[in-house]
Amino acid sequence: MNKTIFKITKMDCPSEENLIRMKLDGISSIANLDFDITNQKLTVFHSGEIDLIEKSVLELNLGGKKISTQQIQQREFNENLNQKKLLWTVLGINFAFFLIEMTTGIISESMGLVADSLDMLADSFVYGISLFAVGGTLIRKKRIAKLAGYFQITLAVIGFVEILRRFFGTEKLPDFSTMIIVSIFALIANGICLYILQKSKSKKEAHMKASMIFTSNDLIINLGVIVAGLMVNWLNSSKPDLIVGTIVFVLVIQGALRILNLSK
Repeated sequence: MNKTIFKITKMDCPSEENLIRMKLDGISSIANLDFDITNQKLTVFHSGEIDLIEKSVLELNLGGKKISTQQIQQREFNENLNQKKLLWTVLGINFAFFLIEMTTGIISESMGLVADSLDMLADSFVYGISLFAVGGTLIRKKRIAKLAGYFQITLAVIGFVEILRRFFGTEKLPDFSTMIIVSIFALIANGICLYILQKSKSKKEAHMKASMIFTSNDLIINLGVIVAGLMVNWLNSSKPDLIVGTIVFVLVIQGALRILNLSK
């Protein structure tokens, strides 16, 4: 058996881990994947050549680079029996906050909350694809990924159009208190999700110990919406909300493009 280590410079949260898992799923020579998000490293235990695995990692455009390959003795890998249950929990939390933030964002007229809700939906897609495609064919998984990616891009484009309409139209102030309160709860929810995913690792693999803000764009986005809410109140202007919404929609589209890479 061989052990190959990759440096993945853009792997900084569990969403990237799931994207990599989905991309490499179906390569029969892979015995196990070991993710070290803190150090942005992926260790692949495999038989045979590394060429196909390396090609798949590079196709994700996550800054993947092979560091080393060495031969090791055959070893056993224990599957985490609770992984599917934990992924369902994380999926449920993300999707619930997608609904909450979308609803409150529309009611409070905050594009920051609407954009953040789509970011939550993006994470739901990642975990959902992992779960629903388990045991399915690679073609089925690619079809689901393509549908999710295009749907996400469509919603983001609609969001951009609405931002432009509000930017050049009559200014309406969003409810800054709703922005702040809902984003605080979303911040807590994202922290819980990261904690749950950390708990899914065995003690030997307990390497996801970096701070939640450092390891997740979601938490940074939540903080951004909170700051935007404070700025809306301070400046008496909707511009901070529109700016944050634009930034988040860009991140949502980037995430959708990564998902679409899985369908190639």
